[in-house]
Amino acid sequence: MAIGQYPDVDMRFEPPVQKVIDEFARLPGIGAKTAQRLAFHLMSLPRDAAERLGEAVLEMTEQVRNCSRCFNLTSQDLCSICSDTRRDHTLVCVVERPQDISVIERTNEFRGGYHVLGGALSPLRGIGPEQLRIPELERRMDTEGILELVMATNPTLEGDATALYLARVFKSRELRITRLASGLPVGGDLDYADEITLGRALAGRRQM
Repeated sequence: MAIGQYPDVDMRFEPPVQKVIDEFARLPGIGAKTAQRLAFHLMSLPRDAAERLGEAVLEMTEQVRNCSRCFNLTSQDLCSICSDTRRDHTLVCVVERPQDISVIERTNEFRGGYHVLGGALSPLRGIGPEQLRIPELERRMDTEGILELVMATNPTLEGDATALYLARVFKSRELRITRLASGLPVGGDLDYADEITLGRALAGRRQM
């Protein structure tokens, strides 16, 4: 057989190594080659460094939970934002994921509270309104005197559809519903927006 005619071979490593590679490959955005590099990097670490990493992961999964109010990540019942009395909790920014909160916080443009939906509407992936934390948001509006919702879902088809759906659901209520202004890249995630662009989008949010 000539060079280059060999079929691709799915290289398998020793079971303990392969197990780590397989676990890394399950993480979002991690392909097979990156998973292998990470696994072999761990193999090169001193035992105490590997133990610290394992303990940190276990500690995170055991101690971190969702905030009982906004569903941000926290080690307490309420996250630091919800427990901050200096913030305007009548103003609530609706985001898809907890990590979106840190992106918005870096702008220093928003001093309200948050509500994490847990995703965006996506019929193709089987995510409907019942899979999102919309009832919890409705309960907050009934009890917390919310005056404005800022729709900060990602500028994607799913994010836009989610914002429009929520605007229709809450249309009959006496509150202001706004959407982040243009300037964010269409089809992108908040993760990739710089602080200046996102800050301008917050300051220039438009009513829905």
